Amino acid sequence: MSTTTTQPPAPGPGMGSPRINLRSGTLPRRFPAALLASCAAVVAGVLLAFSSFGFLLWGVLTAVAYVVIAVTASARVEGGRKAKDRLVTSIVYMCFLLAMLPLASVLWTVFTNGMNRLDIYFLSVSMNGVLPSMDAGGAYHAIVGTLAITGMATLISVPIGVMTAVYLVEYAQGRMKQLLMFFVDVMTGIPSIVAGLFVVALWMVLFGPGHTNGAAGAIALAVLMIPVVVRSSEEMLRLVPQDLREAAYALGVPRWRTITKVVLPTSAAGLTTGIMLAIARVIGETAPLILTAGTSAVSINWNLFDGQMMNLPVFIYSQVRMGGAINYERAWAAALTLILVVMLLFFLARMIGGLFAPKAR
Repeated sequence: MSTTTTQPPAPGPGMGSPRINLRSGTLPRRFPAALLASCAAVVAGVLLAFSSFGFLLWGVLTAVAYVVIAVTASARVEGGRKAKDRLVTSIVYMCFLLAMLPLASVLWTVFTNGMNRLDIYFLSVSMNGVLPSMDAGGAYHAIVGTLAITGMATLISVPIGVMTAVYLVEYAQGRMKQLLMFFVDVMTGIPSIVAGLFVVALWMVLFGPGHTNGAAGAIALAVLMIPVVVRSSEEMLRLVPQDLREAAYALGVPRWRTITKVVLPTSAAGLTTGIMLAIARVIGETAPLILTAGTSAVSINWNLFDGQMMNLPVFIYSQVRMGGAINYERAWAAALTLILVVMLLFFLARMIGGLFAPKAR
């Protein structure tokens, strides 16, 4: 006589999901979020009770309390292995927040201090005829100088950097490749003041002492940009699958056309990002521009080869050096303007990279 065992029916869509039990060895899915909110509220209440509330102290104590309680609860309910996993996960999130804290603090400080003076008037007038103590003037001449100098530096460094990266990836071999990579790495670590001194010495040899202009500043920034463009472009070109190159070669396409029609379009988005990183690296440089572009320009100058040219980093430096509440406000507003310019350039670069990137069929 055979016996049959009846299995309980599995919960269907209309029967609802089974309820989570703490004794089943798994914490509820919403437990971390609820615990974090509870720890934040309790720690805030304790700090307010002792009149010692501060955002940094509140964040640190909340994180410590959350990690201790979460790991303890996980060890008791889920076991030691899951508790270790939650501990490492919590440490990773804490490290991420610590890394983001300085960035958020800088952005918030610059935004709160720069918005007091940043307006259309500040962005559309120069400091021509404005005394340091006057509550007038703006940074239009510095914005023009920053865009002109950085633009010329980009036109110089991007072709040289990208073509050098193409040579290193597609053509160079043996000791020549190792030697070029060594010098590129050395140039990456050159201090910016050294690049400025190099251009000052070059300008003195060519034109004599005292010739400072925007072109000299652009060349100094290009010296700093080239190694960054080379290294970032090299890494992006190496990410292009070798199968794409071999497929083009199998069809009889020459190497130069394979590079221009296959390799470069495939890595267009990454190349654009690398170029923008290089621009962001130099757009805030002050020391080489003080030596090469000058510090006393107060009027709008569109000619890179005629006279001194003001730029936002040097404008910030000069305003802080003069001191005074009004000059400090101009410096903060110029700093916020510089951040907005960098953000706008990154946005445009993303759009350009998306246009030139290969489309999925």
